[in-house]
Amino acid sequence: MKPEEMILISVDDHICEPADMFEHHVPSKYRDKAPVVREDDDGREQWWYEGKPGRNLGLNAAAGKPREYFNTDAHRYDEMRRGCWDPKERVRDMSAGGVLAGLNFPNFTGFAGQVLNEGPDRDVNEVMIRAYNDWHVDEWCGTAPERFIPCGILPLFDPERAAAEVRRLAKKGCHAVTFSENPAALRMPSIHSGAWDPLFAACCDTGTVLCCHIGSSSKAASTVPDAPPSVAMSLSSTMSIYTLGDLIWNDIWWRFPDLRFALTEGDIGWIPYFLWRAEHVQDRHSGWTKHEFPEGMSPTGVFLKHVLCCFISDPVGVELIDHFNLDNVCWECDYPHSDTTWPNSPEALATVVGRLTDDQVSKITHENAMRHYQFDPFSIRPRESCTVAALRSEATDVDTVTRVGRAADERDLAFFKAISRPRPAPAGSDPS
Repeated sequence: MKPEEMILISVDDHICEPADMFEHHVPSKYRDKAPVVREDDDGREQWWYEGKPGRNLGLNAAAGKPREYFNTDAHRYDEMRRGCWDPKERVRDMSAGGVLAGLNFPNFTGFAGQVLNEGPDRDVNEVMIRAYNDWHVDEWCGTAPERFIPCGILPLFDPERAAAEVRRLAKKGCHAVTFSENPAALRMPSIHSGAWDPLFAACCDTGTVLCCHIGSSSKAASTVPDAPPSVAMSLSSTMSIYTLGDLIWNDIWWRFPDLRFALTEGDIGWIPYFLWRAEHVQDRHSGWTKHEFPEGMSPTGVFLKHVLCCFISDPVGVELIDHFNLDNVCWECDYPHSDTTWPNSPEALATVVGRLTDDQVSKITHENAMRHYQFDPFSIRPRESCTVAALRSEATDVDTVTRVGRAADERDLAFFKAISRPRPAPAGSDPS
């Protein structure tokens, strides 16, 4: 398939949330508790909630910049593209890059909403989480419902409250929510504990996908404290490997045969090997592990039925595509993160999927995302207007080069090392 003929829907993009996002969604009695953006003594802008900093902008707002201008520290809104935080400008950037639609994960809250879950008052936390979701669905996605797939965050400190929020979001047309790649790392119940059954039931009832983004455990793959940054960056997919292991060897599939998880931003080329290893473990060790699967299932069967995956530009994964359920493989753009292929995503993807048939490409680029997330842009926008060529023709005036920011220097290495240190557990958290 030629790049200009593709229809591209990304299942992993991000929002650098605007500083005024809570103004219209937090009840007046809680207004003084709402997260705020503050400028520090070095002129950097940073979100804060209940005395703790949110996740920084840095590499999360690199779209359009040459790699020499990638910064890791929490820089400013005026040092990034407006499309990072303005939904109208995001749509223009998407069109310029030939991308029809995207599912957007949060940024300052952590990819699973960790920051808003860690405040000292759970009732206040829930207010802020609901406010975030209302802003995301009603304002961000509501700006152009044919261009954005809603994705909510949850009050993960309480599975019953999380289940209720899934049901509320589903009524608003949102069928994707973030879930931690490893909730136990956040001092929440593990995925093996049975504590999450109310949430899993709600997701099955509403057809909602639980999205496990790398980094959503507030942990990063690391080896030794003095390892250079490239070690952690190249090992980032390791967190998805751990998540897949926990999903495969779980007893939830007996109780929730329709449940679906998504592994986000972990690439896919490594998956066939780990499935083979899991099959080997079941064959050689189940005599003493006593692990059983629902009838007709196996480690590979669990993955093929229940787990979605995605890639940006993973040629190894595409070479091994026959080991996957093609109905569960999606594409991601990762705008505006530093790994994004924007604005040349169609051309980059075409070089990777060149050996696939047009039908296979269409499944990966948009059909699977539409089905799993109950998203139908064609009901609003004619299909012929959704191709790369059609979208780009509407955005010829967009300058895809980001002309603000600063060249990377020693501050970025120092800041990366600082944020790579283990984060302390939230005060008063329950390790059970």
